[in-house]
Amino acid sequence: MISTTTVRTRAFALVAAGAVALGTALLTPVTATATASPATAAAPMQVQSGVPFTLKPGEILRPGQYRRSWNNKYTFIMQKDGNAVLYQGKTALWSSATNVKGSSISLQRDGNLVVFLSTRAIWHSNTNGKKPSGLVVQDDGNLVMYDTAKHAYWSRWTVIETLNPGRALKTGQLLYSRNGMYRLQMQSDGNLVLVKAGKTPLWSSKTSKKGAFAIMQTDGNLVVYVGKTALWSSRTNKKGSILQMQGDGNLVIYSGRTPVWSTRTGGK
Repeated sequence: MISTTTVRTRAFALVAAGAVALGTALLTPVTATATASPATAAAPMQVQSGVPFTLKPGEILRPGQYRRSWNNKYTFIMQKDGNAVLYQGKTALWSSATNVKGSSISLQRDGNLVVFLSTRAIWHSNTNGKKPSGLVVQDDGNLVMYDTAKHAYWSRWTVIETLNPGRALKTGQLLYSRNGMYRLQMQSDGNLVLVKAGKTPLWSSKTSKKGAFAIMQTDGNLVVYVGKTALWSSRTNKKGSILQMQGDGNLVIYSGRTPVWSTRTGGK
């Protein structure tokens, strides 16, 4: 029997909802396939700190520009080194880990958050097809994208569809299928679990060490670690492979277009 424990589903709460527990995981970049759409930044909305807490559709943060939470505790900045980072004071809570000097970030009108240089997309949230109202730097330390119906469709705790080489899932972080039906969650008990509809477990790594994390390594191996000790691995040493949470419920490692490992849970 696969055990599932509660994860940070509050990442999708509204701004006024309870605080989400903070983490320090920095996410490494997704290979972008989107095309950035440069736009003219709108006039900023004045708030308590004199800095807006929302990045609106079509707005751009260029190097050195930022948004700040209403309570002034959290800052989301497009750094000059090309990395978009959410900070609490001097502590980094989330990062695009793009590190392409001179890059900017924009919330596109199609709902995709994109880090780009000129017309080249470097990273994106894989959330196109939405009707965004804004990316909000919340007072609870979360970074959330909302649609016009006030529903959260992305937060700093989530990755959509693809976990690329070098990217990790730490405690409470989620890899969602694009249709939202399936998610791979790194639980606080150290178990990596594939869940359907938020409640039905389909597969797990059967690991149980607090503080464990999963990483899609650059050598093509998906590994669950605690510290430097490997607890489980996919044994797929195909350099440059990616992990995809598919909409049919199958979790698959691809080398190019060739599947090299899966949970065999498609259609369940």
